Parts: sequence; structure tokens; C-alpha cells
Amino acid sequence: QVQLVESGGGLVQPGGSLRLSCAASGIIFSIHAMGWYRQAPGKQRELVARVISGGSIDYADSVKGRFTISRGNAQNTVHLQMNSLKPEDTAVYYCNARITGGAGYGMDYWGKGTPVTVSS
Repeated sequence: QVQLVESGGGLVQPGGSLRLSCAASGIIFSIHAMGWYRQAPGKQRELVARVISGGSIDYADSVKGRFTISRGNAQNTVHLQMNSLKPEDTAVYYCNARITGGAGYGMDYWGKGTPVTVSS
């Protein structure tokens, strides 16, 4: 079965940077999209950034110009470079991917999340 594993979260001061990484493993025939969502305490989960088939990229307005999403050298990885972090970026960040695996059709998969805390 497909699994997504995130890494790179932690505690950082405002204005600092973090780089999140996600790796997909398992029976994978194709990855249609990979991206990042986040959920702050008491808030709904929201899209941060994602890259989809054809190379198009979507960013939340709140992170444009500060965050950069990219696919890794390994095709099953995705990264999120987060610069100029703000306290409002504090959340648990979840990797998400739409993957065709052994079932033969596309399904959404989620990582367990990596916490990011931006605080002095």
C-alpha cells in the first residue's frame, strides 16, 4: 500500500526558513499530483501548495512569494521550501498525493503530518 512520510518540521523564529520533504513509497504506477496542506489549531485544513500533472503549480495566496514547492530528483518526492516564516504559518503540515497504485485507479493519500511552529 502507498505511504507518504514527511520530514523537516520543527520550531523556527519568525523570518526563518524550513524545508519540508515528503516521500511516497509502495506500489506506485503514477503520481498525478503532490502537494502540501496545513491545519492550524482550531482551523480547517487548507491547501498550501501543490504541483499537478503537466507541471502546473498552485499556491495559497498567503504563501506566494515565500514558499516554493518542487519535485525532488526522485520522482516520488516533493519539497516545500518555506522562507520568511510568520507566526500564522504555525500548523501541522500534511503531504498529499494523488496516486495510481495497485488498485489501478487514482486515490488520495495523506501523510501523518509534520508540525511547524513559528515563534520567538
